[in-house]
Amino acid sequence: MKYLWLSIFTPVLIWSAILPKDPFTWFLEVLPVFIGLFILLLTYKKYPLTPLLYTLILIHMIILMVGGHYTYAEVPLFEWVKEIFDHSRNNYDKVGHFAQGFIPAILAREIFIRKNIIQASKIWFNYIVLSVILAFSAFYELVEWWVALAVGEDAEAFLGTQGYVWDTQSDMGYALFGGVMALLLLSRLHNKQLTKGYKWELDPA
Repeated sequence: MKYLWLSIFTPVLIWSAILPKDPFTWFLEVLPVFIGLFILLLTYKKYPLTPLLYTLILIHMIILMVGGHYTYAEVPLFEWVKEIFDHSRNNYDKVGHFAQGFIPAILAREIFIRKNIIQASKIWFNYIVLSVILAFSAFYELVEWWVALAVGEDAEAFLGTQGYVWDTQSDMGYALFGGVMALLLLSRLHNKQLTKGYKWELDPA
């Protein structure tokens, strides 16, 4: 699993770093990838995650690296989608924000279950997971704001609002939708992998 994961991650990272559209934006967008990679390497032996979660994290990192290479407002595939469906903007950033809810929902779920943090019914458990997702999404929007204040016009590509006045709110909405979909679609598979690899109670199952 580790070598397959790295064999996919490494070429994408190298491609992403070669002549990005805006080097400063690339750094801002890909910085979470390096932080995430460091944490995964640090915890791989002491706190291995489920294969599902490792796969989702890789997908999320690829989304970030693609967005960093082109900038979120200029990803070619979504430029094509923009023209075909007559959209007013390039919506690749919404894929990123959907993933910002979808993947962290499973991450939060895994930590809560394995550490036995929440003793609650399934409804309350999922509610708390989604609350964490929204908090994470809101915090990321604050980070974007702080970066914009710090670097001024150089942060425009990083923000990726493309003139959309409700961009911040829609970003959080997509993250929430992503979290809901992850819980609906992946909870059973996640539980199977947790029970197969580890020996703890799954109260929220």
